Amino acid sequence: MPTEWTVRAISRAMLPVLFVLTLVELGSGLVLGSFEAQLLRYPSLLVLVPVTIGTAGNLGSILAARLSTSFHLGTLTFSPADDELAGNALATVVLAVTIFPVIGVGAWAATFIVTGGPALPFSTVVLVALSSGITLAVLAVFVTFTATYVAYRFGLDPDDVVIPVVTNVCDVLGVVVLFAVAQLLV
Repeated sequence: MPTEWTVRAISRAMLPVLFVLTLVELGSGLVLGSFEAQLLRYPSLLVLVPVTIGTAGNLGSILAARLSTSFHLGTLTFSPADDELAGNALATVVLAVTIFPVIGVGAWAATFIVTGGPALPFSTVVLVALSSGITLAVLAVFVTFTATYVAYRFGLDPDDVVIPVVTNVCDVLGVVVLFAVAQLLV
């Protein structure tokens, strides 16, 4: 893939992507606004929102950076039999399984310290965090693979396109998934 490394070329590639991502982020805000009453009723969920969406975006960004490096090295294939691709996906999900329970504990503890007694039990907050995290990790893997593949097919540099797409889409998915899991478990 011949890449033009000029400000003009990068801007030309990114401007439409950033415009679409701005609209996507507006959707995230609308979902979050509809979730406001439940967030205020259960402060532990309010604490989980920024950490959950940030961590999901970070997991997707780590995966995107690994795929972009593989792409530039010429070792990236989109074959279902590619062990490196499967290993990166599995590592992302395993990382989510290890980090999201810690996030749940932290959210519960922060709420306990600030309010003197959280409205949700410890196990519920940890379960919401873990369930949301695993779901988001799987979705982040899917979004990252898709964005990298689309960038490849359109001849775009994944370094310029994939991480902004992944982080913005994970912001929206983070709010939606957290809201859905909270509706099911709370």
